[in-house]
Amino acid sequence: MAIDLKMPALSPTMEEGTLAKWLVKEGDVVKSGDLLAEIETDKATMEFEAVDEGTIAKILVAEGTDGVKVGTVIAQIAAEGEDASAAPAPEAKAEAPKAEAPKAEAPKPEAPKPAEAPKAAAPAPAPAPASSGDRIKASPLARRIAAEKGIELSSLSGSGPNGRIVKADLEGAKSGAAPTAQPAAAAAETPATAPAAAPAPSKVWYDESIPHSVEKLSNIRKTIARRLTESKQTVPHIYLTVDIRLDALLKLRSDLNKALEARGVKLSVNDLLIKALGVALEATPKCNVTFTGDNLVSYTRADVSVAVSTPTGLITPIIRDAANASPSSISTQMKELAGRAKEGKLKPEEYQGGTASLSNMGMFGIKQFEAVINPPQGMIMAIGAGEKRPYVIDDALGVATVMSATGSFDHRAIDGADGAELMKAFKALVESPLGMIA
Repeated sequence: MAIDLKMPALSPTMEEGTLAKWLVKEGDVVKSGDLLAEIETDKATMEFEAVDEGTIAKILVAEGTDGVKVGTVIAQIAAEGEDASAAPAPEAKAEAPKAEAPKAEAPKPEAPKPAEAPKAAAPAPAPAPASSGDRIKASPLARRIAAEKGIELSSLSGSGPNGRIVKADLEGAKSGAAPTAQPAAAAAETPATAPAAAPAPSKVWYDESIPHSVEKLSNIRKTIARRLTESKQTVPHIYLTVDIRLDALLKLRSDLNKALEARGVKLSVNDLLIKALGVALEATPKCNVTFTGDNLVSYTRADVSVAVSTPTGLITPIIRDAANASPSSISTQMKELAGRAKEGKLKPEEYQGGTASLSNMGMFGIKQFEAVINPPQGMIMAIGAGEKRPYVIDDALGVATVMSATGSFDHRAIDGADGAELMKAFKALVESPLGMIA
C-alpha cells in the first residue's frame, strides 16, 4: 500500500510552507535519510528527509507551490516490492476533493449579477492561465524582462512549475502589447460605476511608469516584516548609548589569535563582544528577561542571538550560554552557524529562542544605530564601528579607538536604571576584557 508523504512541520510555529524544490522525481528509489525536497518555512529553507524506503510513485504538489498546509499529502511512496504504477489510483481520489473545491466557488460569479452584471463581464477576459486570483505567478527575471519590453504578463501562459511564467515564455511575446492592453482595460472599467474602480489603488501602490521589477516576498521576508512591525507597534523601546574604548580589547584579541594560530582559530572583535554581552547579562539579571503580559520570565543563563545577514533576509543563530563559553568556542560556533545560515540550512533549535540579541554593523562603517528588539527577548545590543577619536585618557586628551554601543530595552520589563547598569557592565568588560575570560 502506498505511503503518504505529508508536508512536515519543520518548526513549532510552522502552519504552511512553500515547496521550493523537489530533489527527487517519480520513479526514484529512496531510503531513510535521503533528501526529498527543499521546503521554505517562515524562518529558513530546509531540507526534508525520507523516513521510509520505497519508490516515489507520484508527486502530488509541484515545486514552487506556495501556502502548502502542514499535513497536506505532497507525494506517495510505493513500498519495497510494490508496483509503483498501481499507486496513482488512490491519488485520483485524493485529488477529487480538490477538484470539487473550485466547483464550490463557482457560485461566486453569480453573486455580483443582481447588481453588477455588466462589471462581471468586463473583468472576465483579464485573468490569465498563470494568475491565481489577483496575483500573476512569474519569476523575478520574467517580470524584469516583461517590464523592459512592455509585455503584459497576464496575457501569457506559464510553462514553469505550477504554471509560473519564466523567461522562455516571453521569447515569443510581442513587445508593446501591454501598454495598449492596459489602457484599454482601464477605459473599459472607467464607464462602470465607482465601486468597480475601488480595488485599483490597493494593487497599484507604486509608480509603474518608472522602470522596475517586482519580486514576490519569500516566507522568511514576510516573517521578518511581520515581527519587526509587531515589535515597534507593541514593544515600548528605550535606547541607551555608551562610547567604549576598544584598545585593550584589540590588544587582547591580537594576543589570543597568536596563541590560537596553531589550532586554526582566529577570533573576531564580534566574538569577544558576544562573550562580553553574555557576561554582562548574567551580571545584571534584571535585563535577561522576557515580558509575557502577566508575568516576567527571568533567565539564569545568557543565550545570545547574533544577527546574520543572508540572501533571503536577517536570521539570528544562537550562542548558548555565551557567558561561560570560551572565546575560541564562540568563534568556531559563529563561523559554522553563519555559514549554514547563509545556505538556509539552520535547524529550528539553532535560531529559535535566545534571551537577548547582538547586532553589529560596524563592518559597514555605521557609527551608531538603534536596533529593533526581537520579541520575546527583552533587549538587543547594537554595535557601531570602532574608529579613532579624541578621547580623555588619565585626564589628558588623547586619541583612542572608540565604538558606540546602543542597547534597545523593552521598557515594560526593564527600567531605564537597570538598562543603564547593563550598559555600564558591558562597557567595563570591553574596556578591561581580561575580566570576562578570567
